[in-house]
Amino acid sequence: MSEFVSVHTASDAPGIATLVLSRPPTNALTRQVYREITEAAVEVSTRDDIAAVVLFGGHEIFCAGDDVPELRTLIAAETEQFGRVRHEAVQAVTAIGKPTVAAVTGYALGSGLALALAADWRISGDNAKFGATEILAGLVPEVAGLDRLAHTIGASRAKELAYSGRFFDAEEALALGVVEDMVAPDGVYDAAVKWAGRFVDTPSQALAAIKSAIDGRVGPS
Repeated sequence: MSEFVSVHTASDAPGIATLVLSRPPTNALTRQVYREITEAAVEVSTRDDIAAVVLFGGHEIFCAGDDVPELRTLIAAETEQFGRVRHEAVQAVTAIGKPTVAAVTGYALGSGLALALAADWRISGDNAKFGATEILAGLVPEVAGLDRLAHTIGASRAKELAYSGRFFDAEEALALGVVEDMVAPDGVYDAAVKWAGRFVDTPSQALAAIKSAIDGRVGPS
């Protein structure tokens, strides 16, 4: 039984699943949460009733990144394990063989940004804040997420964001191509569902083949 990550479907949005991250108040990511994300990603990948997936952290916040206080308590072997399960989770979301849309509310910081970038597209609230903020805590960003950020916005801009750890707003995220659309905060989830719904009736095997071909060329290794 998962404690922090769940998969939901609804009759009014057939074919669309929502992968929900729920660890209040900030959806901070621990080893357990990462494992649950991996399990949920595998579930939505293999279920025939799911054609597209929305990643959602709730109406207040998408994800503020790794649980740094927990990280500070880990010994070396546990820190290595943390890095491994973090990488596996981000890669599992990237590998979902179906269209994926991250519905970004509030904040997407650090590994939360990496998780959002693992989706095919991102819809954000116009008040959302983003950042590759790991360096502010003396940490190194997740490698797959950093690679995808560089592919999305270019190496020089990715370095500036990762070196500084600065926050950037939704308007800049839209200009950089980090998000595909910016809407009112209350409409983020519905906009993401609508975006995902465009692909529900498209042949699933064709979508999976196209996604694999494109991600194999430009996505993180």
